[in-house]
Amino acid sequence: MGESVSRDRASDLASQLAVDVNAELLELALTHRSFAYENGGAGHNERLEFLGDSILGQAVTVMLYRENPTLDEGELAKRRASLVSSVALAEVARAIGLGRYIRLGRGEELTGGRDKSSILADTVEAVIGATYLSAGPEEATALVMRLIAPLMLDPDRFGVSMDPKTSLQELSARLGRGIPRYTVTNSGPDHSKRFLAAVALGDEAPIATGEGTSKKYAEMAAARDAWATLSSL
Repeated sequence: MGESVSRDRASDLASQLAVDVNAELLELALTHRSFAYENGGAGHNERLEFLGDSILGQAVTVMLYRENPTLDEGELAKRRASLVSSVALAEVARAIGLGRYIRLGRGEELTGGRDKSSILADTVEAVIGATYLSAGPEEATALVMRLIAPLMLDPDRFGVSMDPKTSLQELSARLGRGIPRYTVTNSGPDHSKRFLAAVALGDEAPIATGEGTSKKYAEMAAARDAWATLSSL
């Protein structure tokens, strides 16, 4: 992809999101490490993702605290986990068509990288980080609120999604499939580790995987996907 084309796409995305973001910074937010590695070690979006993750978490935490004065800490934490998970962010990304703007390496392109939940979720966080650096904290927070608004309208968002591991265990027991077992690995530098969880039922092979910024979030993401798979059988 030529530089002018990628800048144009970044500009189109900025218009769609109604944010005033520096074009070069937004282009960086849309650049996956696979593209960088295949193009002479160009910059990629992982540092912006790290920043955006913190901004997203803070914005959602403050919103939930203010809008739910009767909920205790445990319930607030469950709702936050539901809204900032990789599964939720990938849902946000698909809703805005983010995949078509991402700069990917050839390998990721050929293996469906534009619709991989982990890549989509990471790119959402990177875009939030770029917005913070370009337009400041208020605009970044406003962007977060616009992005998660559709999730808040989902009547099932705070059902299974709030405690997916328990929901999966209960469903698996009803179906006689055994107790869920989780295997977690991690990668990346200490300041920006990514965790990958695989969940299996009883002695079966894993039926779902999930990614997150912590072991807990990765297991929750895997449990959500496994619950959805079992529910559809």
